[in-house]
Amino acid sequence: MAKTGFFAAIASALAAALLPACDAVNLPQIQPGVTTAAEVEQRMGEPGFRFSNADGTVTWEYSRQPMGVQCWMISFDQRQIVSRVEQVLNDEHYAAVRPGMSHEQIRRLLGAPGSRTVFNNLREEVWEWRIEGVPVMDETYFMVHFDSGSGTVRKTSRRVQPKG
Repeated sequence: MAKTGFFAAIASALAAALLPACDAVNLPQIQPGVTTAAEVEQRMGEPGFRFSNADGTVTWEYSRQPMGVQCWMISFDQRQIVSRVEQVLNDEHYAAVRPGMSHEQIRRLLGAPGSRTVFNNLREEVWEWRIEGVPVMDETYFMVHFDSGSGTVRKTSRRVQPKG
């Protein structure tokens, strides 16, 4: 049993490491106005989440957290044809985070976080995404701080973890 668990962990880590490489091959093949939802699922796999939009369209989330630095949101029109492909872990989307937003609104805006930590003494829950940063060799994180009582955004922050 121990060997099986070890090999499963290795296989999982390898799959996570290869996902960005697959994105580089698959994403250019996904064309707005042309590619169908079935084709996207065949190329990208099952989405991490499917958001239903008020106008009857849907958006699929492909988060590459916790090891990757992308989250792809692929939107489909009512005919299930791709209407937009967007990498949402960027300054434009970070700037859209506002105090008072809910967990659901943040998940819809930025995708699944790489980690969630609760700080009981601060009455705070922090969601964290690994993001592209400068210098590139360091690990950079964008964080959203929620009030654990109301479940709404208090603030955002960033942290850089130097490597080496």
